[in-house]
Amino acid sequence: MRQNQLPVKRPRGRPQIRSDEETRRLIVEAAANEFQANGYAATSMSAVAQRAGVSTKTMYRLIPTKADMFTRVVADRIRLFMLVIDDEALDEDGLVPALERILIAYGKLTLSEETIAMNRLVIGEYDRFPEIGDAFYETAVMRTNAAIETWLRLQAERGLLELPDPGAATGMLRGMMIMELQRAVMLGRRSAPDDAEIAYRARLCARVFLRGCCARAPK
Repeated sequence: MRQNQLPVKRPRGRPQIRSDEETRRLIVEAAANEFQANGYAATSMSAVAQRAGVSTKTMYRLIPTKADMFTRVVADRIRLFMLVIDDEALDEDGLVPALERILIAYGKLTLSEETIAMNRLVIGEYDRFPEIGDAFYETAVMRTNAAIETWLRLQAERGLLELPDPGAATGMLRGMMIMELQRAVMLGRRSAPDDAEIAYRARLCARVFLRGCCARAPK
């Protein structure tokens, strides 16, 4: 005997629409690719919208200006760094492993091909578009610097480090970790370092730095 088949239920109403958050993420990702491929001046809002697969009307509603778009691209990269150096995760490590974790994350952020390209873009186009220099400095340089300085200051308050000036020490630590490598990559003298080289340099920098300011032998 043939059984009666139940009718297939079809969803009613309009198909599910992508959330603004997801659409904004697609726009920022597309903008990052456009900036890297074409530079800031040559990147158009319509090109970003086309790459992201959204209408220009939607894009302007979510991210109204190219300067705001650039700031969001920078902030998106910094967000990943901030997640890696979460205070609770660092507190579970000893002093040396925690500093190594910070330096590895900072090295991967600043020495990646994407960040090197962004540095070149900012340096090359800052004179015509000072807003990108301001965005990069405030969103990238100052935020990462503040995160590292906050951790160093906390260790000093705990009596683990002797740092009369945590702000100056932060600049020295950052420079020791990336300056030489970043300059060489930006000038085309070498390729971007891989994860193993970054980890090795982070271990070396952490130990050199801590030998100079540890209140007691690090564990």
